[in-house]
Amino acid sequence: MKVIIPAAGTGTRLFPHTHTKPKPMVYIAGKPIIGHILDRMVDLEPEEVILIVGYRKEQLISYVDEHYSDTFNIRYIDQNERQGLGHSIYLTRKAVDDSDIMIALGDMIFKAGYLDFYKQHKNNGHCSGSIGVREVDEPEKYGIVELEAESSCIKHLEEKPLRPVSNLGIAGVYFIQDTSMLFNVLDWMLDNNIRTRGEYQLTDALQEMIKRGSRLKTFTVSSWYDCGHAGSLLETNQVLLDEKENSNGTYDIVDSVIIHPVAIGNNVRVVNSVVGPYASIASDTIIENSIISNSVIGSRTHISKVNLQSSIIGDDTNLVGKHNSLNIGDSSSIEF
Repeated sequence: MKVIIPAAGTGTRLFPHTHTKPKPMVYIAGKPIIGHILDRMVDLEPEEVILIVGYRKEQLISYVDEHYSDTFNIRYIDQNERQGLGHSIYLTRKAVDDSDIMIALGDMIFKAGYLDFYKQHKNNGHCSGSIGVREVDEPEKYGIVELEAESSCIKHLEEKPLRPVSNLGIAGVYFIQDTSMLFNVLDWMLDNNIRTRGEYQLTDALQEMIKRGSRLKTFTVSSWYDCGHAGSLLETNQVLLDEKENSNGTYDIVDSVIIHPVAIGNNVRVVNSVVGPYASIASDTIIENSIISNSVIGSRTHISKVNLQSSIIGDDTNLVGKHNSLNIGDSSSIEF
């Protein structure tokens, strides 16, 4: 089986952090998002990992080659024009050939490993593929699955429907065994310019497979961590740090307090400060005379004289506050 990871998008919901890096390279809980995704694939032992790259691809390629080239056989495919998830998958057709595939989105981190999902897919028995699903609160924001009443097969799929018929949301991981059917459908969609909201949707391709006779089933994804926007990024940082064993880098602590869980990279210097809980500090950063909690701090950043909570600070940033001198009388109340 081969794994496809679409990772070509610009990540507009994470601006300004993705102005200078692709979304999978946004730092969280000790490493970029793509690192957490690939870590969870090691037990799966895929034949090949195919990364679809585009926006600022050099950073992504450099990181993956440095940290994962000894673990996986890796291939990169360019998506120069980003025309939707279906289009990105179509670009892999020659690399996939006749192999089974798993598709895993490049901005979703799952609590379970992908091997667990694969076992659930195999337990589905004979089918053309399986799609991970989870009950969601706002189904109009997701691709939605409707199941047949008399079987476990999928009856209908629709991307972000105006009137959802179920609350089973597509979770962002797919197993496809009938890859020739999938690529035939995608080829047909591109030839006939079949788009939804201006893009070639993978959900539409899967629905067309069902119309042509494919049997698709589902498996349950208990929890996923959405790294698509700033609010969810900080929530995911907390969850991952709670799960993470203390394997921080080599750093220098001077007259400071570290409150776990934290993730601190190599060559970080912390002076006269309090860091944590739930702080992720990337490599080569200096923190002095500051308090930082529930925040993600990028590489090569200098932070001084600030109190940061629920913040995301990018790479190569200089953030310097100002100490205040106060002369306060009785029965006063002051908030900063």
